[in-house]
Amino acid sequence: MDRTKETDMKTNLESRRSFIGKTAATTGLATLGITGISNEIQAKNAESNQLPREVWIATVSQNGLNADNPAQMTDKILAILKRSLAYQPDIVCLPEVFATSNVNQIKTLAEKVELSAIALKRLSEFAKENGCYLICPVYTSQNGKIFNSAVLFDRKGEQVGEYHKIHLTEDEIEDGMTPGSLDPPIFKTDFGIIGIQICFDLLWDDGWKALKQKGAEIVFWPSAYAGGEVVNGKAWMNKYIVVSSTRKNTAKICEFTGEVIAQTGIWDPNLICAPVNLEKAFLHAWPFCQRFDEIRAKYGRKIRITNHHEEEWSVIESLSPDVLIIDLLKEYNLKTFEQHVHDSELAQKKAR
Repeated sequence: MDRTKETDMKTNLESRRSFIGKTAATTGLATLGITGISNEIQAKNAESNQLPREVWIATVSQNGLNADNPAQMTDKILAILKRSLAYQPDIVCLPEVFATSNVNQIKTLAEKVELSAIALKRLSEFAKENGCYLICPVYTSQNGKIFNSAVLFDRKGEQVGEYHKIHLTEDEIEDGMTPGSLDPPIFKTDFGIIGIQICFDLLWDDGWKALKQKGAEIVFWPSAYAGGEVVNGKAWMNKYIVVSSTRKNTAKICEFTGEVIAQTGIWDPNLICAPVNLEKAFLHAWPFCQRFDEIRAKYGRKIRITNHHEEEWSVIESLSPDVLIIDLLKEYNLKTFEQHVHDSELAQKKAR
């Protein structure tokens, strides 16, 4: 990397890191579907001509990848990740227990934990060298218990969190693994609040709902299988971005309307990297659509309103660093979908 590029990257990372301490203040608003960002980040993004909360996400499908041992598999994954560096991803997600999967040498659970530790070290170095967050799903051990986990590294390559799969399969429990806590953690990054679910967790709603209630804006789903339309459903049901990373078939990034932003396939079998914009709000169209023409007249190209006519959903998105959605909602007395439902329920209870 040339020095100019390295300096620009460091400047951008420092501005994003300053956002970490401010995300806690917006967590409560996020549960009501209101995004927020500091004025400092807004100014920095204006200088770099970025959207207010543009996040570049890279995710991997392990489809078709096989190796003799975990070290070779990790080599293959790292080779794939190097292709994402042209986009300078903010965060990368890998498939469920990727290092010890699709390998020819069958290992005991204890050996998988040891080999996972080696993979963690190598991926930590990747995160540090390339200034990105990285979700590394592996086997971990704590206090004599073994978990199917997803470890989160920050841009410095430091471990900042860990999620343990809540809903294990019967086979995993028979092999000696322990289910994770029913209270999944959220993680505050310099671009927003994220959460994690793993594979079989897709069949339950509890973890996904808990993450929404805690303010998650992006939920990552490392998995052994692709999940199909159920993944899209988790996105629109909870109104947050969902990113899958799988051991077979498709890995994808879903908008909080459930629409696919990007996905792997025939011509991109193992890697995608695409931007998402978190500076937006999801609304039940009526009655707020009555103000849309006023908004368009004032803001023009600085905003985008997307209407889903049959569902009567609307998404208002900022396309300019100097337009914050939270300010626009206040200006036109608009309510997010979550606010609208919440206020309606209060009115219903009062009327009873």
